Amino acid sequence: MKELDPTDPIGQNIIKLISNVCFSVFVFSVLIFTVIAITYQPPDPWESSRALTKVFTETENATFQTDTSVLKTGEDIATAPVATPVGSVAPITESTIEKSEEELGKNVTLKSGCDDVSVVNCSDPRVLIAIQRFNLRTFKAISFLDYQSPVNGSKPDECDVAWRFRNKKEKSWRKYRDFRRFKIGFTDDCSYKVVRPGRWHSGINARRPRIRVNATRNGQRAKVVPAVRDDEINDTIPVLGSDSAFRKGKYLYYSRGGDYCKGMNHYIWSFLCALGEAQYLNRTFVMDLSVCLASTYTQSNKDEEGKDFRFYFDFEHLKEVSSIVEEGDFLKDWKKWDKSHKMKVPVRKVASHKVTPMQLKKDKSTIIWRQFDAPEPENYWYRVCEGPAAKFIERPWQALWKSKRLMNIVLEISGSMDWDFDAVHVVRGEKAQNKNLWPHLDDDTSPDAIVAKLQGTIAPWRNLYVATNEPFYNYFDKLRSHYKVHLLDDYKYLWGNTSEWYNETSVVNGGRPVDFDGYMRVEVDTEVLYRAKKRVETFYNLTTDCKDVSRQTHKRLKFCTMLECVVMPIIDLF
Repeated sequence: MKELDPTDPIGQNIIKLISNVCFSVFVFSVLIFTVIAITYQPPDPWESSRALTKVFTETENATFQTDTSVLKTGEDIATAPVATPVGSVAPITESTIEKSEEELGKNVTLKSGCDDVSVVNCSDPRVLIAIQRFNLRTFKAISFLDYQSPVNGSKPDECDVAWRFRNKKEKSWRKYRDFRRFKIGFTDDCSYKVVRPGRWHSGINARRPRIRVNATRNGQRAKVVPAVRDDEINDTIPVLGSDSAFRKGKYLYYSRGGDYCKGMNHYIWSFLCALGEAQYLNRTFVMDLSVCLASTYTQSNKDEEGKDFRFYFDFEHLKEVSSIVEEGDFLKDWKKWDKSHKMKVPVRKVASHKVTPMQLKKDKSTIIWRQFDAPEPENYWYRVCEGPAAKFIERPWQALWKSKRLMNIVLEISGSMDWDFDAVHVVRGEKAQNKNLWPHLDDDTSPDAIVAKLQGTIAPWRNLYVATNEPFYNYFDKLRSHYKVHLLDDYKYLWGNTSEWYNETSVVNGGRPVDFDGYMRVEVDTEVLYRAKKRVETFYNLTTDCKDVSRQTHKRLKFCTMLECVVMPIIDLF
């Protein structure tokens, strides 16, 4: 076969054709890659625990950054409602009301007849049935669990009634309480009807007896306002009891590491890693209830130690679903045992996170003590769950719920708007000032821009809740010409020094008042935001800027889509 001569015109044409085809294939491949990169929209990492796990575990140098203006916990990211505990009451429905009517008898006439309609008999069971039907029609976002018998209001045609309920958007099984005053009238056939409902917590005659508890400390009565205790909250600290109970247990103890005084999202990620390892090892987790409040959320702009875990999270739920013991009591029992027994408690000290949970699975020591003395980021708790351990350790998100005391404030705010409101989430703060990372955010969240955006989304004069980290209260005044605007600071009385929250948290804090800090504001804002009928988000609706920007040390190519950032590595060709 004759060799191809490069000097031959035919050979030159063939070589040129091959090179053109190869170049075309290369250009086409680059084009496809670019289109995929631009159009790809990854899931919001806060939308599911699986996506959240993927986002954090892909970040190996501990420089992850998350949106601190929204704080989600187990009841928010659960994909399905948490199973209702055995013995809990099923929600009241139209069918249960019809059964109640059948029991009363369909043909029973009113005792007062049609002639006397000036006085309402609040003890008549049919008054309660009328109120139940009205509530089902009016408050469709609520699951009503049980009612108390109505009592007389302040006028002859008024009845006060209390009930327990759960918001349908909340995935936990926690119950809350409302009590309202209803104006009751009669229909043409002399049946009871609700003429007008009262506002949230207006039925004060139906309010349960206020159980007052005086806080004590070291045998002395604390000088605080007597607390009104929510008898459905039990966040007392569990104790081990006898020496034998302590010795029979198996414990996982984490010393403080570099996570202390970091942001709340960092704290949650690390704490759930530790709790997940304890569950994997089938051990009781030794828990430090002291939380360090990062400077981002303090009025002093400094880290503040000594905050109680129970201020922010539901400790009652945590101890029901997890085996935990408080660190202080644990250390006392440990010291007491070693002092009174010749044989010391067997302890396995683990100096590095590189010792995996799988290697500790068969360890028979009473205490496995993980120590985090290395420099950052090697001393972060969550490093234990990285690498191969990620396939074995599942973070128990369902164990961590927001504090019920804070949730009571959420329900007060939502109930004051009769559960009929829309919300806008406005992220400003440091992000709005950083023009390099978020060049349009400041302008896109200006009052005029927000008004223009909302007018095409939310009907005028609706209740509008603004969840924001903007510190200036009057910043949203222009919205008041179009909507009934509600801000968190409008409800300061719910955590003021005469509130139930203030009194209850003071008792938990040994009689000392507790500040309503930035973490708490974020938790309340987040939960009110979730309960809105329509929700407008900053990074999905108000601005085209990316929600989060990676801080990885290696080169990155960032494509901003309409909703999210797609961050991809650059291949260094030169």
